[in-house]
Order: sequence, then structure tokens, then C-alpha cells
Amino acid sequence: MTKVHSEITQFRGTHYDFGYAQGLSLRDSAVLRNRQDSWRIRKPRFQTDEQDAKRAFMQFAPGIWDELTGMRDALGVPMTEVLRDFGHYRVNAKPSGCSILTGTDFMVRNYDYQPQTYDGRYSFFQPTDRGYAIAGPASRVTGRMDGMNEHGLTMGYNFMQRLKPGDGFVCHMIGRMILETCATVDDAIQLLKELPHRGSFSYVVLDRHEETYVIEASPRSVEARKSNACTNHFELLTHENRHHLDDSRRRLNLIQQENSTSIDAHAAFRLLNDTDKGVFSDLYKSWAGTIHTTAYFPKERKAWFALGGNQEPVVFDFANWLQGEDMQTESVHGELDTQLGIANTD
Repeated sequence: MTKVHSEITQFRGTHYDFGYAQGLSLRDSAVLRNRQDSWRIRKPRFQTDEQDAKRAFMQFAPGIWDELTGMRDALGVPMTEVLRDFGHYRVNAKPSGCSILTGTDFMVRNYDYQPQTYDGRYSFFQPTDRGYAIAGPASRVTGRMDGMNEHGLTMGYNFMQRLKPGDGFVCHMIGRMILETCATVDDAIQLLKELPHRGSFSYVVLDRHEETYVIEASPRSVEARKSNACTNHFELLTHENRHHLDDSRRRLNLIQQENSTSIDAHAAFRLLNDTDKGVFSDLYKSWAGTIHTTAYFPKERKAWFALGGNQEPVVFDFANWLQGEDMQTESVHGELDTQLGIANTD
């Protein structure tokens, strides 16, 4: 077993100041060392042109470009290194798992991936310059793997396939952009149709109006469908699917069977987080082990978070935080059934 933890970070201010603060916290950190060491082991198979990246960010999320600039200034490194490690534009994403179930007033999500990539940061950010306030676990510091914004819009994404990548943003940055710039599911659908996509993912969104969609996105096409369950295969863009989908279909069938009687949020959380229910995954070496389980409640603007399986979630009151009341929890702890380390640990 490997002990894991996520630090709770809270920031109110401009994007540049947020980036600068994150850069200071990363200096001499295990997260930064592990990120840099990974490039010594394997050379990047991509190149990111700084001006090209800036144009893309300025079109869709200029505040995040300011954040990257702040990180550059705090870290004292070239912008090319910041873009390589934290820009998430034209980089490559590894395959992963993930399962999502929504109800009329909740979303529950398993994040399935490789622990050595996991930042161990749960971020609350309320920008004072532009964009919406966001709560959720960070991915590669600037991205978000799931989360909720001040309007109650909730998002999680699931990997589909990595063949024939395009020139565009990867999933965790797209997730961040959805939360930072969209108030409703209709906004999210429109944004995903305009954004350039690097890989093929489904983005599940739920808003306070009880609207929930699975938005299937690849570098070549984007289609939206109403559904309350999603694993790792497309239902509309079937020509984009991988050949081996048995585990994805197995998990989806389990979720749909349990949800046939209108499952409530607590039961949905137990379905995904309990290790004996068949949805929680221990395939960490295959980049598909469950690291965290989250739940979001758009109307109440509350969030649940747990690391590892068979856990009771920590509850965050995002609505109170938006009114200026800081979170008292400093970190969340758990265990994973693996010997692999985690990115925020030496």
C-alpha cells in the first residue's frame, strides 16, 4: 500500500498573482522535480511554439496565459519550459480509465490514472480579474481533472483514445477552460465545438438546471448527447473508439444496472468508491487505477473528495468559501493498493 495525500490550496486574486504564488510553491518541490525528471527519462515527442500557444490561450482563456506568465516569473525559467510542463497545449496525454455517474442534483466521478502523475493538490481559486471561481483537484498544477465553478457547473472527463492526435489542448486544460469560462452545459457544448482538441475524450457536464450531457470530442469532431453515465468509449463517434473496450463496457453496465432505480448521491458514491462493487479499479500499472473519487452538488455548491477506496469523503462547502470563509482542512489522506509513488512525494 502507498500512502497518498492532497494539499488543499486556496487563492483569491488575479491570475498572474495566482500563477506567481503557484510558481513559488513549486520551487524545490517534489512535484517540480518529478516533472522535470520525467523529461530526462523520455524526450518530448512534441514542440510547442510560444506565440502559437499564446494566440490559442488569448482566444479562449487569456487569464490562464497570465497565470502561466506568473509561474514563469516565479520559477525563473523560459516560457517554453512552463508550456512544456504546465501549458497542456500540443502535449500528449497517456491512456487512462475513469467512470462518471450523474443524477438530477449530483455528479460522482472516479479518476483512474497512474499515481506517479498525480499532483496531490485540491485547489480553490477565485479570480478577481476575469473568469469564474473554481473548486477541484488540480492536474499538472494548472489543469483540472474534474470540478465545479461558482455557477454550479460541474465537469469530469473520460479518456477514449490517443490515435491521430490534433494540434490543440489536452483534457485537463480543456476541463479547466470549461469551468473557468462556462456557466451552463450549453456554454460548455459551444466551447468544446470551438476549441482545438489534442486527443479524444468525453466531457460530462451537469449544471444547476439539472441538465447533463456527455460531450464526445476528438480532433476531428464534437457531438453531444444526453446521458447520466460514461466510461471509456464513445456512443456517437464510434469510429473513433479503440478496439478493446470490454472493461469500459463492463463498468458502464454495472453503473447502469445500479442506477436503474434512481440511485441517490450517497449510494452512487459507494458504488464507485467501494472496492468490492466492480467499478473501482486497481490497475495502477496500466495507467487506469482509481486515485480519487469526487462528488459535486451544483445546487448546494458542495463537493465531496476521497483518496483511495472504501473511504468516507471529506465535504467542502464551496458556497461558503465563495463568501470569504476559508476551508479549515489543510490536507486529505488515503491509501492506494500499489507500490508506485505519487508526484508530490519524494
